[in-house]
Amino acid sequence: MIIDILSFAMLALGGFFVFMGGLGALRLPDLYTRMHAASLTDSLGTLLTIGGIMLQSGWSLATIKLLTILFFLMMTGPTATYALANAALFSRDDARPATEP
Repeated sequence: MIIDILSFAMLALGGFFVFMGGLGALRLPDLYTRMHAASLTDSLGTLLTIGGIMLQSGWSLATIKLLTILFFLMMTGPTATYALANAALFSRDDARPATEP
């Protein structure tokens, strides 16, 4: 019973962070803040969602596979976000949206 409640809480929080990250990617004004919202979804939302699924699956081969997927996502997601931000910074392009005077 406690595992089910904890799993539901993790899945609900993961869904909340995914929703907030998607909303932030739509509503935030420039490239860097949008990337911050996307990286929030990519790391914390994924961690909580896969963690909740792992609690539901118990100790099995599926849990080991999910743990492996989570490991690779946690290694590649922040690295890709950093590389994208670094490329945007070095391009010397103005990442802010054009505003009317």
